[in-house]
Amino acid sequence: MKPILIVAVSLAVAVSATWDGNLNYGSPSRRHPSLGIDVPKIAKRSLQTRTSWDPAELNFTHGVASGDPYPDSVILWTRISPTLSNDSSNKTVEGNVPLYNHDTETYIKASPKPVCVEYQVGTDKNFSVVADRGTAYTTSDIDFTVKIEAKNLSPFTTYYYQFAVCGSSNKSPLGRTKTSPRADDDVSKIGLAVYSCSNYPNGYFNAYGNAARKDKVDFVVSPALDELIPADIRITFLMSSVDYRTRIAQYRTDLDLLLSHRQFAWIPVWDDHEVSNNGYRDGSSNLNNTEDSFHKDGGISVDQRKMNAVRAYFEWMPIRQVDMDDNLRIWRSFSMGKLLDLVMLDTRNYDRSITTLGWNDEYVAAIKDDAGRTLMGSHQENWFYNQLSKSSERGAVWRIVGNQIVFSRINNTARSSDGEWLNADQWDGYTASRNRTLSHLYSHSIPNTIFLAGDSHANWVSDLVWLDTKPYDQSTGAGSIGVEFAGTAVSSSGFGGTIASANSKSKGLVKDNRELQWSEGYYRGYYELQIAKEQIQASYYGCPTVATRNPFEISLANFTVRAGENRLQRNVANGSVESGALQRGDVKQTNLTLDTETGTWNVTMFDQMFIKY
Repeated sequence: MKPILIVAVSLAVAVSATWDGNLNYGSPSRRHPSLGIDVPKIAKRSLQTRTSWDPAELNFTHGVASGDPYPDSVILWTRISPTLSNDSSNKTVEGNVPLYNHDTETYIKASPKPVCVEYQVGTDKNFSVVADRGTAYTTSDIDFTVKIEAKNLSPFTTYYYQFAVCGSSNKSPLGRTKTSPRADDDVSKIGLAVYSCSNYPNGYFNAYGNAARKDKVDFVVSPALDELIPADIRITFLMSSVDYRTRIAQYRTDLDLLLSHRQFAWIPVWDDHEVSNNGYRDGSSNLNNTEDSFHKDGGISVDQRKMNAVRAYFEWMPIRQVDMDDNLRIWRSFSMGKLLDLVMLDTRNYDRSITTLGWNDEYVAAIKDDAGRTLMGSHQENWFYNQLSKSSERGAVWRIVGNQIVFSRINNTARSSDGEWLNADQWDGYTASRNRTLSHLYSHSIPNTIFLAGDSHANWVSDLVWLDTKPYDQSTGAGSIGVEFAGTAVSSSGFGGTIASANSKSKGLVKDNRELQWSEGYYRGYYELQIAKEQIQASYYGCPTVATRNPFEISLANFTVRAGENRLQRNVANGSVESGALQRGDVKQTNLTLDTETGTWNVTMFDQMFIKY
């Protein structure tokens, strides 16, 4: 009789639960057949079963997460499921879906039974003051994910939250989050940790955990997120919804990534690998709108593959869908007091003109200056310029632009026997889009603009300049309109080789690009921004190794941008960095050795820069 009593209690509590309370039933869109979910049908199906899960059968398989903070609300996420395996409901009907259990190497049938989840948000870990609470359903139709908007919150305030199976003691890990300030709040300082490109087969995501352990920032920003590359032989290419769900779920098992999601509110956008390498509006390097491509890839079209990827992304990320009728729109903005506006762009998937695909590089290089080429599409591009202008007009001190790819010109004659080396997959391949952006900044005298970038798997710090159009003094920075901070990868491969060989490449880069003030491509890591009214301090960190899970990091370089100067403060990085190459300055070249018996790293110089927690 005990199981029956548990079910009865669970159903009684679930009466007040709602389907609409779980945002994943409406995200990213109910208006498109390939993405929409018939919620009334799911509700009717669940009523017909008249059963619910025994709480003991369910597990919070991937921790908790939060994101997209507003002054009065924040998105909370979790997954509560009877299995670690991911649902393939896009392949069958009515939830009668085979799920593969990798542990037992058997198939199990997904049940239409719903899971009732309750949540609470409080100002302390004991929830002595509850700011918001509620209940919601989830089912296999959305991979047992839960995404809710916690409301009635106060601006720029830390909160704790927790999920539980309705009417039971089965609880999720405790999460921490933070709301953003109101647009007119007088905020003195905001800290951001900035990440790019985590590659599961390449190593551990130590960088995520290091910022969480230091706990010196308010939010995590990821202008280029995961490289969803298969790590085993079961999935060669990601095509279906279950492929993308499985890959995201695998990445979300990394312990340091779990820690970061549990401790900070994230503000992410996707990179190309959330769909496919080097994507554009009509395809990618592996799948294009051709008959051969369609047949080769099992009858999956470019649009269907994108829809599968988008559906899985919005199911698994703590992110708002700001336009329900535009399922590819991920670009959005956040006003954080009078201090800054954070503008998050999509320079990868939204209406982007053709990019380099491995077989057309010469063609794209030839058309890179074409005025008709667009990196963002006209809709997003016009919105972007309006955001910059509105931010300046309202008097925000800083404009922080999160985009996936390096904005500044990157040439390197040392990498090409024919002269200049071009990466046309970056803004270099869309010079008309870059020129329009620079023209808007210069012509409207918009100050204090900071571009954030990723994807390149290396560190780049540049003055933001319009070369050959506006005068620029590389020694003083005069003529610059802003600064670009681009970060290395969490674990994806960089320049490779030794520190010496990587630094040699960096020397060639700073030699060939006078606006590029620092280049570094050996270390995996991240950077933090401490943003104040007077200045922004950028601190870059490198992980000695990602071959093991460890909490070590090295302080690579520090940079300052003072308000109103629109350039990097000289001496850049105080004239000294730990690795890479400066336009002017010294490289310290710390000597690191690994003690294989103890698993610890020894530093023979500058030991004070080596941090252990």
